[in-house]
Amino acid sequence: MPSLFDPFHLGGLSLPNRVVMAPMTRSRATADGLATESVATYYAQRATAGLLISEGIQPSARSQSTVNTPGLHTPEQVAAWKQVTDAVHVNGGRIFAQLMHSGRVSHPNVTGTVPVAPSTLGVGTPIFATRFGDPAGMQPAPEPHELTTSEVADEIAVFVDAARNAVEAGFDGVELHGANGYLIHQFLSSNANRRTDAYGGSINGRIRFAVETAEATAQAIGADKVGIRLSPGSQLWDIEENDVPDLYTALTSALAPLGLAYLHTVATTEADVLLAMRKLWPSAFIVNPSTVVNPQPSGKPEGEYWLAQGADLVSFGRNYLANPDLVERFRAEAPLAQADADTIYHGGDQGYITYSNHQP
Repeated sequence: MPSLFDPFHLGGLSLPNRVVMAPMTRSRATADGLATESVATYYAQRATAGLLISEGIQPSARSQSTVNTPGLHTPEQVAAWKQVTDAVHVNGGRIFAQLMHSGRVSHPNVTGTVPVAPSTLGVGTPIFATRFGDPAGMQPAPEPHELTTSEVADEIAVFVDAARNAVEAGFDGVELHGANGYLIHQFLSSNANRRTDAYGGSINGRIRFAVETAEATAQAIGADKVGIRLSPGSQLWDIEENDVPDLYTALTSALAPLGLAYLHTVATTEADVLLAMRKLWPSAFIVNPSTVVNPQPSGKPEGEYWLAQGADLVSFGRNYLANPDLVERFRAEAPLAQADADTIYHGGDQGYITYSNHQP
C-alpha cells in the first residue's frame, strides 16, 4: 500500500507526497476580486503539500457567490494571481485553480444581476447575500434565470476562458467545481434541473453540461491540466440526487475517455459508490474523507484508509487552516492545531497567515 509520503506523478507534475490541500473559501480577496499579498503568503505557507487546490475562483462576474472571493475573468485578477503562483512555485509547490460557478447560489446584492441556473427553481434555504459565513447576511434566495440552450454554451465558454486565464496566471492546472450545490452540480441534480432539452431529463442529459465543460476546458489548456471535483449524494444548497449510483457511474464513464489529470471526490455517499467510480477512472483518483457536516476534520488515519481502498491522493481541508505544515505534522505524528472558527471567513491576516509550523 502506498504511503501519504510517497511521490506521485500527476499529469506532467511530480508530486513529492500524496497529500492535497482541498479548496476552501477564505474570503480574503479585495472587493473587485483581486488576490492580495496575504493570499500569496497563505498558499506559500502550505506549499509542502503534494498539490494545492485554490479556494473557489469565480470564472465570471455573475458566477460570484459571495463578496471578497477572488476571480479570474479580468486582466487585473490574472495579474494579481501571478504573485500567488510565483510564491507557491518559489517555495517548491504546485497549485491548481478551482473554477467555481455559483449558479443559483448567488444574490443580486453580490453581483448586481440575477443568478443563472439550469431551471427557475431557487435555493430553498437562505443564502449569503454578503460575506460567506456571516449569518447576519443571509437572505432569501432569488429565483434564478433559466439558461436557454444557447446560453448554456455561453456558460461553458466562461469556464474555458477562465482556464486559459489560470494558465496565464501561472497555475499548474484547473479544477472544475462540480460539487457542493454549485452550477455543475445543479445540472447533475434531480431537483434543481427540471429542463426538458438535451441538458436535462435523463441521466445522460443531466451529465451533459459537466462532460461538455470538461471536454472544452481540456481542449483549451490540455487534459493533463484539468481535474474535476464531485460530491455524490451531497445535499448542500438544497440539492437532491435520487439516483446516485447510476448517475455517478454514467458521469465517471463519460469523463474517463477525456484523459483528465484527476477526479476529486468528496466522501458524501456510501463507500461502494466511490469504489465503483475508482474502478472506472483511469487516472489519478483523489478522495476527500471529510464533509462539512462532519464534526471533526479528517486526519492521517482517514488518509491511510482511503489509500488502502485505492485512492491515489487524499485531500484535507479544515486541518490545513491552522496547520500550514500538515504534511510534516503527519510525518512526525505531531499534534494538530485547531483553527479559530471566528476567523475562517472573516478578518484580515489574523487566523489566516498567523498560524505557525510545529516546533519539535
